[in-house]
Amino acid sequence: MKQTIIAAALAVVFLSGCSLAPTFSRPAVPVPATVGAASAPAAADFRLPEWRAYFTDAAVQSVIDKALANNRDMRIAIARVEEARAQYGVQRADRLPNLSANGTGSVSKIPADLSSTGKEVISRRYDVNLGLLSFELDFWGRVKSLSDAARANYLASEEAQRSFQLSLIAEAANAWYSARALDEQAAFSRKTVKAREENLRVVNRRVEAGTAGRLEQLQAEAALDSARADAASYARRAENARNALNLTVGETVVLPEAKGEALADLPLAPALPEGLPSSVLLNRPDVRQAEQTLIAANANIGAARAAFFPKISLVGSAGVASNELEGIFSGGHQAWSFAPSISLPIFHGWRNKSNLDLAEARKNIAVAQYEKTIQTAFQDVANVLADQKWLTEQYAAQEKLAARQSERLRLADLRYQTGLVGYLDLLDAQREHYAAQLAFIEAKRARLAAAAQAFKALGGAGQ
Repeated sequence: MKQTIIAAALAVVFLSGCSLAPTFSRPAVPVPATVGAASAPAAADFRLPEWRAYFTDAAVQSVIDKALANNRDMRIAIARVEEARAQYGVQRADRLPNLSANGTGSVSKIPADLSSTGKEVISRRYDVNLGLLSFELDFWGRVKSLSDAARANYLASEEAQRSFQLSLIAEAANAWYSARALDEQAAFSRKTVKAREENLRVVNRRVEAGTAGRLEQLQAEAALDSARADAASYARRAENARNALNLTVGETVVLPEAKGEALADLPLAPALPEGLPSSVLLNRPDVRQAEQTLIAANANIGAARAAFFPKISLVGSAGVASNELEGIFSGGHQAWSFAPSISLPIFHGWRNKSNLDLAEARKNIAVAQYEKTIQTAFQDVANVLADQKWLTEQYAAQEKLAARQSERLRLADLRYQTGLVGYLDLLDAQREHYAAQLAFIEAKRARLAAAAQAFKALGGAGQ
């Protein structure tokens, strides 16, 4: 009989019956067929390379490596995956029968005045059995649907972790670019302060010589004060940017000495092709996460539907029992029990109907979230294509403007020294040159940041 019960317990594993979950079908992509316009659309299987091949600068790679290793939010995201994997394991275990081996022994004494024989009685019982705990025969697929939902939630957590990883890679690169740019701007502001100090000394000598008046001196002093205020502002912003970089990376990052061409020397990733097919958006981990969430919601409908049908459970055990421990495993001591049960829902206060309505409503929410995620992804990629086009033009124009303002300042200073123009002409050239140089540094940073955003928008490969 023991072999019969064990065989039955193993056989019911395969009696999964039919699933009541709706057949899953991926919703249509609610965006245009291509992102951006091009005479020759990009390949449908277009993918970005692994991040080390995309961010080729060694310093940027080092920052990203440290962020992936040390960032606390990244550690939380990884732990969430482990949590979901464990929950899936717990739910999947319900699809298998739970067998347990038990051994018990009891000794009791009945005094003579309570014994039916009038004599003291000592009774003993020893049991060893293999028990099948309550196991549901999943004829309607309820347990399977719950297991499928747990698996989809686990896969969704994996995609969420990958999505965060991509965001962290882009964030670490951008934090590096921002810190470098502000360091450059702070260094240029300090250089401007020194130039204005020297300019004030020249004006003071001209005042002493009687070739300049107090108004010109006040203008030079005001220009110096303004430069010092800007230098302090950029120093503060640069320090804040370094603090933000350290938080992202998880440790203190030492920046190289700021140089005028530091950002311009950083390699720029190749531009994305125009006319990307919208199907590439399905490679983004946040889109895959939304799809897995939708699959889980679909499976939960199957579990809610199965709750309307009878629930059949098995409980049984087989083993040996004896009043003597020494002979418990000898022949003639077999013992067994078998207690199947069935539960048919009749009236639960419309609980099952409400649970089904809840599951269907959550699926509708998941569909809308999936579609919105794709629309957001489409916008991200469209913005990246627009950024790389117009930032390239802006960078080229800003580079020319900075060069022309530098030449203008050189000529204005020369003409002022020879007395051909007044101080206001020189001051105006200094201000325009200062603004153009700071804007040029910002244009460098924006172009690099757009490339980092492109890696995230296209769902580039992580580790």
